[in-house]
Amino acid sequence: MPTLRQLEYFLAVADEGSFTRAADRLFVTQPGLSQQIATLEKELGGAVFSRLPRAVALTPTGRALLPHARAAVTAAERGSAAARAATGSEGGELRIGCVYSVSLGLLPGVLRRWRAENPDVTVRLYEHRHGDTLATAVTEGQADVGVGPVPAQWRGRQRSLGHEEMVVLLPPNLGADDVMAPVGGEIALSRLEHVPWVQYAPDHALADVLVDACRQVGYRPRVAVRTEQTAVAPLLTAAGIGPSLVPAAIVPPVFAGTIARPVPRVERELAAYTGSTPDALTNRFLGLVARAAVLVPEHVSSALARS
Repeated sequence: MPTLRQLEYFLAVADEGSFTRAADRLFVTQPGLSQQIATLEKELGGAVFSRLPRAVALTPTGRALLPHARAAVTAAERGSAAARAATGSEGGELRIGCVYSVSLGLLPGVLRRWRAENPDVTVRLYEHRHGDTLATAVTEGQADVGVGPVPAQWRGRQRSLGHEEMVVLLPPNLGADDVMAPVGGEIALSRLEHVPWVQYAPDHALADVLVDACRQVGYRPRVAVRTEQTAVAPLLTAAGIGPSLVPAAIVPPVFAGTIARPVPRVERELAAYTGSTPDALTNRFLGLVARAAVLVPEHVSSALARS
C-alpha cells in the first residue's frame, strides 16, 4: 500500500510538472524524491509519470491515482489539524491556494493583518503557476480558499477583489527619443513591436497576458529572455535586458527603471473563492481579503503620477 509520504511526493510532482521543482518545494533532494516515486510505481505495478525532455506528464495510472491521493493527503492533514485543535495546541489551519504573482504581491499585506487578528491559526500556502491548476486544487480540496484570476463557471462562493492592473516596466536610462521612452506615464504597446521583451515561460499564466495584449494591437511579442520565476522579470528589466509586463502589485519598492501604463490598458479580475460550504475560518478569511487586498501599491501609484 502506498505511504502518505509517497502520495505527498506524487502530488508535488504532479502539481509542479517537474521533479526538480517538486524537490525544491518539498525541501528534499531530487534523488530522494525519485526513489520515493520509483517505490510508489513498483507498489502500483506501473508508471505514474511519463518522463518528457523538459517536463513530466501523468500516465493513465497517474491520472487514476491523482484524486484519491489528493483526498488521502487532505484527510490526513485535516485529521492532524483537528487533533491539535482538540488538545488546545493549535487554533486550526487555513490552507490558501494562489497563483505566484498573488503570493508575491497581494498576499503578504493581507496575511500580516490576518496573523495580527488570528495569531493561533496556522496558514499553509499552495502556490500555482496558472489559474487553471489553482481552481482544480480548490475543487479537489487541496486548499480551503483560492486567490487568483476569476475561475470560469465557478459553482462555489466567490468574492471579487477588483481588477489587477498590469504595468510595463522599462529599462533604466532611456533617452527621450528611445522607442521605449514613455509619454505622460504611458507607453503604447504598438511602439514595442520590434523590441525583445522579458517574458515568462509558456506555461506561466502571465505569459498569456502579454501575448494576448500584444495580439490586440497586431503582433506577437519578441523574446529576449524567458523566466519561470514571477519576481525575476522586474530584475531582468532593471538590468536593461528589455521591457516586461507585470502586475502592479509585484513591482519592487525600489525599481531602477521606469514604470508606465500600457496603452491599451491591461487588467485582469482577481477573486477569492471557495467550495459551496466554507467553514467559519474560511469565511473569515474571505471577508478580510476582500477588505485588505491592495492591487496597486502606493509606490507604483506614486511613480505613475510623477511620470
